[in-house]
Amino acid sequence: MRPPKVYSIDFHMIPSKKIDMHAFVIIETLRLNGHLAFLVGGSVRDLLLNVRPKDFDIATSAKPEEIKKVFYKKCILIGKRFRLAHVRFGKKIIEVSTFRSGETEEQSLILKDNIYGSPNEDALRRDFTINGLFYDPEVQTIIDYVDGYSDVEKRILRTIGDAKARFIQDPVRMIRLIKFKARFEDFTIEKNTYNALIECKDEINKSSPARILEELFKMLNSVSSFRFFYLLNESGILSILSKNLSKFFNDYKNIGLLLKELDKINNENYPHELERAVLISIFLFDPLKDRLEKNYKDKINQFHLGIIASESFKIINDVFRPFFLIPRKMKAEIVSILMNQFRIFPLFNIQNKIKIPKDPFFYLSLKFYKIRCMLDPNLLSNYEMWSEKFSKRKNH
Repeated sequence: MRPPKVYSIDFHMIPSKKIDMHAFVIIETLRLNGHLAFLVGGSVRDLLLNVRPKDFDIATSAKPEEIKKVFYKKCILIGKRFRLAHVRFGKKIIEVSTFRSGETEEQSLILKDNIYGSPNEDALRRDFTINGLFYDPEVQTIIDYVDGYSDVEKRILRTIGDAKARFIQDPVRMIRLIKFKARFEDFTIEKNTYNALIECKDEINKSSPARILEELFKMLNSVSSFRFFYLLNESGILSILSKNLSKFFNDYKNIGLLLKELDKINNENYPHELERAVLISIFLFDPLKDRLEKNYKDKINQFHLGIIASESFKIINDVFRPFFLIPRKMKAEIVSILMNQFRIFPLFNIQNKIKIPKDPFFYLSLKFYKIRCMLDPNLLSNYEMWSEKFSKRKNH
């Protein structure tokens, strides 16, 4: 085992005031109880890039049950395949993981994660070099087993170890690579890593749909959603996950424009996040509107909100089946959002009274309509009328 490179504060220049106070407390408490503990991964990378970390994750030699014993009621253990500790400070949660081992380049798909190891082994099993750094707040040093510090400086995205092997072991890493490229525009994907992404993209079907959907939602609540879906589509992975979603992204310009507006909203509202049903509706509204206009322009007398609800269910299934499973409640929320767009601003010049429906998800419909107003200011006066009526009803 080669010794790590260690960078002092004279090199990395990370001021201690930028590090979360509760992360300090966890690390110090674990050390007082005889365990190693460091900041790890994305927070170290972001601090080096002078980006505000969203989370401060900690890696430790303590096993999950030992972490629970140290923090007792403040700590809950989650996960089976990948056992983690969540330490709570009020509403804030800091994730604490045990140093992992057990992954080699000869392995195929990873099926077991709870094999514990050393800091060196833990760093080597992480996805990209820029995420393999440890930070020791006690002496303010960065500990680097994977040459991640150099890659951060050079703005390079590179897998730890053989890229092809790492993508086959865990295909979600390909989604994460595109995520980092979208977030950090000035980074370049290292040639072997990019070639492996293109060669292995069909492996994405072997991943957990729930994990991939979670990554997609994370990016929809970022400030880089447009670039992410653009790159995901360009790589061919979006088409593998959902041919219709890729087709909609290509065919409907407004989807990209709405994602750009979403990025502005997320930038202004951080850390507050929009509801997931609102986010998904961005991909579905224009294709649904197009479908309704084509199929019902000669059947105006038969056209009603029930038809829109039925067509909304169909378009959700067209996009997300068979790979993704959208929860039933979320599906109901999406249908409500899509259907109510045509209640607020009807198709075919059908006149509707401003009457707020007894719909528990109507507030989500107004949120989505407001995003549409950012693209089309002509919708704004209509939004204000419905929003005012909704507020009055809610306050009675």
